[in-house]
Amino acid sequence: MEKKKLITGIVAGVIGLALVGTIAYLYVNLDSQKKENKAMQELADLDKKEMENEYQQFANQYSEMKTQITNDSIVAQLTAEQEKTERLLKELKETKSSDAREIARLKKELATVRAVLRNYVIEIDSLNRLNQNLTAENTRIKGQYNEATRQIEGLNTERASLSEKVAIAAQLDATGISMQLKNKRGKNTDKTSKCTNIQVNFTIAKNVTAQNGQKTFYVRITTPAGTTLGGGGTFNYQNRSLEATMHKSVEYGGQEMAITTYWSVSQSLLAGTYHVSIFADGNMIGSRSFTFK
Repeated sequence: MEKKKLITGIVAGVIGLALVGTIAYLYVNLDSQKKENKAMQELADLDKKEMENEYQQFANQYSEMKTQITNDSIVAQLTAEQEKTERLLKELKETKSSDAREIARLKKELATVRAVLRNYVIEIDSLNRLNQNLTAENTRIKGQYNEATRQIEGLNTERASLSEKVAIAAQLDATGISMQLKNKRGKNTDKTSKCTNIQVNFTIAKNVTAQNGQKTFYVRITTPAGTTLGGGGTFNYQNRSLEATMHKSVEYGGQEMAITTYWSVSQSLLAGTYHVSIFADGNMIGSRSFTFK
């Protein structure tokens, strides 16, 4: 009888220790998940705020451009684009930063709005150059082109603000972002424990208004724990210095360009969601998240 009680006590003790271990594991895992979610939420909030600022800036520019154009047809087009931009801004403000699908849709819409604005900037700049030629003609035959002179003066006033619009229209876009984990044989793997190299690919969209020349693209990878995989130097973004995972300098000529970057794994990688952000010219030009085992 005493032996049976002893065995029963030992079994109960083992079960109790197992329960304590399970509870401790769940607590540590929950705490790690909370930290990961907090870091991802902060980055998502920052990305959403930047999108809101861009939408608002585009809406303001449409409003400004309408005051400087006398062509009723162009004014009507600008009004329609402004109303669309303001509607998308309202939808963005009402969307939670955690709603990844809706944020992705509005980010795609933002790229479309930027492209449309870019076309209007090019059109107005073309009109400005045309009217410069008319100015020279007007000097030779004053009195015959009074109406043309008034239009030229209006467009010359607009020229002072075109530089800012061109700068926004010239902002680059990174599309088709992908992140692959490579094992020691150079093959793709979805397991972080077997990863020895990380490869990030993206495409810079065609942009004829962007300044040509040497450009440096910074790739920043945030881990599930909220830390940054370092080693790629630093860069400036929104008046602060950020650490990059990797960077690449290329000669950009305004045409679509595919870029590939690599990072050699020098630390243990956690399973979970990684966030990849691409930066150039002081702007975040694209981002995407990837989940690995």
